[in-house]
Amino acid sequence: MVFPNIERNQMSQSSRLIALAIFIISNLLLIHPASASLVSDLRDGQHVLMMRHADAPGFGDPAGYVIGQCSTQRNLGDYGKKQSKAIGEWLSNQGVENAQVFSSPWCRCLDTAILLNKGPVKTEPVLGSFFDDMGLEKKQTKELEVLIKNIFSKPSQVPVILVTHHVNIQAFTGKAVGVGDMVLVKVNKNGEYLSHTMYPSPRP
Repeated sequence: MVFPNIERNQMSQSSRLIALAIFIISNLLLIHPASASLVSDLRDGQHVLMMRHADAPGFGDPAGYVIGQCSTQRNLGDYGKKQSKAIGEWLSNQGVENAQVFSSPWCRCLDTAILLNKGPVKTEPVLGSFFDDMGLEKKQTKELEVLIKNIFSKPSQVPVILVTHHVNIQAFTGKAVGVGDMVLVKVNKNGEYLSHTMYPSPRP
């Protein structure tokens, strides 16, 4: 005896399984080109990798904090230090073994940049947070464009990594990011934003 409902249910279940398999395979196939393109994009003189500092417990900075005195600032916790190292390892797996690394002078950014283990870190005031004075947003964003333009004025295939704060990244790209998240930014010859691709922070 034939049971049409059973056959239809079996066919429906099979169709869902096939669709799920196709979805998973498609996503797996998409991962590799994205990873492969990261390092090639970072070598083309048109892309920078902006990164928010790793996890630093708290919000903002304590009253009266002083740049250059880490004990007065909000700093990376144990998880943030592990996260920074994990990001560095992830970048190595993408083919980014060394880079021109620039950092905000805030200690949580400097520590993140150093723990990436991608080479010497240069401090750039323009990458500093303007969270306490949002009136500086346009000025610093313009200065960031000049910094990027100057970096690319000397042709090099060494990737550029900018470790900074969420307000800086959002002002430049329009994208809100979490701690340790990375944004691959395409710029024009004047260092101005054109487009971006998100790379969420890997977990330690």
